[in-house]
Amino acid sequence: MSDRGPGPGPAVVWLVRHGESMGNVADAQAHKAGAGRLQLDIRDPDVPLSDTGRGQAEALGRHLATLPEDQRPTAVLSSPFARALTTAQLATAGLDVRVRTDERLRERDFGAFDGMTGAGIREQYPEEARRRDLLGKFYYRPPGGESWADVALRLRSLLATEALRHDCERLMIVAHQAVIMVLRYIFEELTEQELMEVDREEQVANASLTRYEMDQAGVLRLAEFNAVDHLVAEDEDVTEEPDVAQQA
Repeated sequence: MSDRGPGPGPAVVWLVRHGESMGNVADAQAHKAGAGRLQLDIRDPDVPLSDTGRGQAEALGRHLATLPEDQRPTAVLSSPFARALTTAQLATAGLDVRVRTDERLRERDFGAFDGMTGAGIREQYPEEARRRDLLGKFYYRPPGGESWADVALRLRSLLATEALRHDCERLMIVAHQAVIMVLRYIFEELTEQELMEVDREEQVANASLTRYEMDQAGVLRLAEFNAVDHLVAEDEDVTEEPDVAQQA
């Protein structure tokens, strides 16, 4: 009989950041040019993968297909945003598993700063930039947008409802950089300072794998973070562009 604690939940959780998107590419170009805004005339939910991003997602799919059947994902949840959903679909094309979407996994809402670079925000909204410096990245909420703490609230709601549904399953979650970082905050019960230290030290790579495994006490333990071996093995580019306006 299992020694797991009384709470239900998946036995394994994979966290996957979407492949490189056209938004990531536009953000890198804007920073290189010192521009205040991205050259990207499309809604954030509709931003597609770049060709590199599609290759990354397909490489992830080939990796998952080589795993023994008893180690592959049995359930997949994705952000409904195009870049994440396409990543999930390409990565599971060779698996007999349904991809479900949940809006609680969506990208953090940047509000008035959507599509802006850090330089543009500091130039056009200097008072907000100072307020952000005072409050810190975790608690700062852009005008009309969300803080990381706001993202944590919706992710706690997601986990509460999905734990029972996916009890003892191997669950893969495909989402965004901030979502993955905040899930680490929740799973590992990190402090704000600990989370920000992880965020400073390492960017979450596109199509990377972060894996948690349930121990005998029923606690999800970090097994690997930000793994990209499956991309290197397939000679795919490893990209780490931050999400748009992540400075906000």
